Amino acid sequence: MGKRFVFLAMLALALVLTAKNGHAADSRSLDSASPQEVVDGMANKLVRGVANIATGWLEIPKQIYITCKEDGAAKCVTVGPLKGIGMTLVRTASGVGETATFFLAYPGFYDPYLDPAYAWQKE
Repeated sequence: MGKRFVFLAMLALALVLTAKNGHAADSRSLDSASPQEVVDGMANKLVRGVANIATGWLEIPKQIYITCKEDGAAKCVTVGPLKGIGMTLVRTASGVGETATFFLAYPGFYDPYLDPAYAWQKE
């Protein structure tokens, strides 16, 4: 069970790290940014990572709600929880990645790995 969990967590992290970001291209870079912008970017990335680790479980009720609204009650009960569990793993792994790499200006200029950046934001 332990090896399987580690494999799934690493797979989810790899998917998150290689996914295209939905944000528009940002012209900021480390060379053109002020020291304050760099520190702000690092701090935002760290806080976002910790928040996603702590609140990744919110994806379960969110995905159930979205599935009910878009696909009806039958899928709400069956597919919604599965989507929620999957997104919980992805969001938590994303939070771990952002927390571990908060000092790197990746992707973009400290942009979030996922869109939306937090579980409670609209998609």
